[in-house]
Amino acid sequence: MDTPATGLTFRDATDADVDALVALVESAYRGDSSRAGWTTEADILEGQRTDPQGVLEVIKGPESRLLTVEQDGRIVACCQLEHRGDHAYFGMFAVSPALQGSGLGKIVMAEAERLVRETWGATEMRMTVISVREDLIAWYERRGYRRTGKTQPFPYGDERFGIPLRPDLRFELLVKPLV
Repeated sequence: MDTPATGLTFRDATDADVDALVALVESAYRGDSSRAGWTTEADILEGQRTDPQGVLEVIKGPESRLLTVEQDGRIVACCQLEHRGDHAYFGMFAVSPALQGSGLGKIVMAEAERLVRETWGATEMRMTVISVREDLIAWYERRGYRRTGKTQPFPYGDERFGIPLRPDLRFELLVKPLV
């Protein structure tokens, strides 16, 4: 395992970052390039993971931010943070496949949790994960998240979220206290 990435810069995404962020998210989850990392969804979903409009909505949202992580001037990770009252939502988490396993994901999560506590006073972080992603859920559990058993249906038929390759997909809510 590589050592955690160094020389990182954390900042909010801007309109100028949209294309690079779409490319990063797609590379981490879809197609053959995603198989270089362990977060791939290529075996359960085809099509897109996000698009420029979806990324712009997060950037422009009044209660959201798209935390962008750069190393040597290149975007290597990102995550969506959305203020929802006493809690924050964590989504659109992507780490460059070449850097997965280096500890970068843990660093990004810790910074995201710190930001929502300090900026919004959030006492809990919530996320939804495709329930069949047992390896990914286990990774989040090692970071202190717990499964709630609460699920939402996958938006079958809405290709903005991908084209499912199996009929049993749903999102499971994971939560972590931040106090």
